[in-house]
Amino acid sequence: MNFFSCNSTRKPRRQHAHTITELMVSMAVVLIVMAGVLSSHVFGLRLFEMNKAKLGASDDARGSLSYMVSEIRAAKIVRIGEGGASSFAEVQPGAPQRGNAIQVHPTTNLTSFVRYFLDADQKLKRLASGNGAPRVIANHISNQVVFTSEDFSGAILTNNENNRVIGLSLQFYQLDNPTVSFGPGNLYDYYHLRTKITRRTLE
Repeated sequence: MNFFSCNSTRKPRRQHAHTITELMVSMAVVLIVMAGVLSSHVFGLRLFEMNKAKLGASDDARGSLSYMVSEIRAAKIVRIGEGGASSFAEVQPGAPQRGNAIQVHPTTNLTSFVRYFLDADQKLKRLASGNGAPRVIANHISNQVVFTSEDFSGAILTNNENNRVIGLSLQFYQLDNPTVSFGPGNLYDYYHLRTKITRRTLE
């Protein structure tokens, strides 16, 4: 009985390796993805800081001006005009009731007052009678007409009506804490704060 034996020699499988071209393409794709993720992250951080600065400025402005709003609401006499730390001139009847300053009298005594005015250094300041040192309320203001006397529809009055509405308008060209500049190359052209105030007691 003949036995035939057959030895089959199998060739070893070739292990496929990545070529240098494939590695370079893979690395390029990974780098592009990482660059996109990092750029999105950096853009998000910058946008967050901008919004944080704007919200912080809003909170600071509201905190600084809330006392002024309370004084106007509780005042007996409110006069709008042009003035500074040393003088105040009320707008005459017949002329538009608007100016850079407002003088608030808590009583009918005209010698007792609180004056808010936009100074030449573009700062809104508060000066109380008997106190020669004005206090800064807001910085970096670009508009000159800050206070207006308006009717219910927003039209500027030409007389000192009893039931008038006091308009406050502040346009900031820079935010504080942190400092963010406006203008060309920046996100915002300006920051505008506007509110209206009415007195609680009308006579």
